[in-house]
Amino acid sequence: MDTSTATWLTSPDAAAALAMADAEADPSSLGAATRLRAQCPPDRAAAVLDQAVLRRRAAAKLGEGAARLFLTRDGLEQATRPAVAARRAARFVALGASEVADLTAGLGLDALALARAGLRVTAVELDAVTAVLAAANLGAGVRVLTGDATVLAPTLLAGGAAAFCDPARRTAAGRSWRLDDLTPPWPFVLGLLDGTRVACVKLGPGLPHSVIPDAVEAEWVSAGGDVVEAALWAGPGTTPGRRRAVVDAHELARDEALAPPPVGAVGEYLYEPDGAVIRAGLVPAVAEAVGGWRLHDNVAYLAASTLVGTPFAQAFRVEEVLPYDERALRGWVRSRRVGVLEIKKRGVDADPATLRKRLRPQGPNSATLVLTPTASGAVALVVSRAPRTAG
Repeated sequence: MDTSTATWLTSPDAAAALAMADAEADPSSLGAATRLRAQCPPDRAAAVLDQAVLRRRAAAKLGEGAARLFLTRDGLEQATRPAVAARRAARFVALGASEVADLTAGLGLDALALARAGLRVTAVELDAVTAVLAAANLGAGVRVLTGDATVLAPTLLAGGAAAFCDPARRTAAGRSWRLDDLTPPWPFVLGLLDGTRVACVKLGPGLPHSVIPDAVEAEWVSAGGDVVEAALWAGPGTTPGRRRAVVDAHELARDEALAPPPVGAVGEYLYEPDGAVIRAGLVPAVAEAVGGWRLHDNVAYLAASTLVGTPFAQAFRVEEVLPYDERALRGWVRSRRVGVLEIKKRGVDADPATLRKRLRPQGPNSATLVLTPTASGAVALVVSRAPRTAG
């Protein structure tokens, strides 16, 4: 799509074609393309059909509001979930920001959350087509500039505005997690975190701890069971060195390193910490909260003798402890007439999908197995889920 098509797509002139595309049962079908091409030129027909496909795909991630957004495939992949964007915007407000420069606006969804929080926002987008779509998503209340953030940032930040940056993590070869592949480049991103302004940088959840500056806060955010981002915060009001896990609406933070919990035997309950907790290095904090211990030095599973409600881990009741032996497990599955078998694992060299096939589940019952090393060797735990609560 070029800028001319994008400008038409976001104008009232495209409303009828968009409605027609949205009404298609399968907007990606040849029949849909034929019908739309009878109403408008091929490039415009392709654009509206693409929007219909993307809006349906975006609904699970972005909610009902996706039906009113203008999207691209790459932009949707990197877009922030609304609840996560709203929480970030509220944090900017809490830190005293009144104006924010969103230096990598993409489709404008973070800028939209910032504006809805009452902040003055200037959005910068390098790609001209994406900038047109972002302007349509944001409306008249947000200024959208097309250009290079590294060039525009000094002027935009000179008046004391806070900074937000979500660097693109895609190259010509596809999605990349290498810091050297970021756009804007990593040195520029680090410069935003020098502490002279409130600043937040959104990065991939696999960000290595070794590259995080000592003077910033780092948080890992989990939404709906998936770790969706790592965010670095700096500037007035932040706490250097703090590490935080955000699990939906719940936060767990520590300002100092925590000693690892002791290693012990399998208990009555097993806790699987959320991925954000694991990445933030806060498994010891969860162990402290539930009175738990590790099953092994190298896995995040925790054992405990009591059930404690926590939003930061899924708790399981341990029903049986079986040897991690394929023949023994196959016999157990057969004797229990298990037809639906969930297999979870950490620290064990096994592919759950392949193992499930080899265990040949068949029957009316269901079960969950957790494969894990322990101090006395690998085991298979038969578990049942306990309610996951806020505690």
